[in-house]
Amino acid sequence: MDTVPYVDLKRFMGDWYVVANIPTFFEKDAYNPIERYKLNPDGTIATTFTFNKGSFDGPLKTFHPKGFVLDKETNALWGMQFLWPIKGDFRIIYLDDDYQTTVIGRTKRDYVWVMKRTPELTDAEFQEMKAFIESVGYDPTKLQRPPHETG
Repeated sequence: MDTVPYVDLKRFMGDWYVVANIPTFFEKDAYNPIERYKLNPDGTIATTFTFNKGSFDGPLKTFHPKGFVLDKETNALWGMQFLWPIKGDFRIIYLDDDYQTTVIGRTKRDYVWVMKRTPELTDAEFQEMKAFIESVGYDPTKLQRPPHETG
């Protein structure tokens, strides 16, 4: 699975709303899922993933995996470590020029995350992202849209 040619890590840092995904087991029934990235001085990426479980008022779940840039030329291939010593495959396979929309994939094609800087995803954008993930080998019927509260 190809990654994007290059990621400016400083521009990539910050908040990303998970607006569509093929969820992992712990992301099922997630409301307001947000992934936050912060570049550490040692080049690793401090990650905070939060969501409300089961409803907008459900309990807040927080995870702190650590990201490791594995391809220093592109910065688009990471290992994401939830439990030591296992680093999951984390590939930036789509990134728009304005760093407003990204897609994170895995070579196993088991999980995928479509993320935006805002929680809004139009139906047209959803269809475009669905076609993209299908073009890289995913089953598009598994793609879901987690609910977000919007201002």
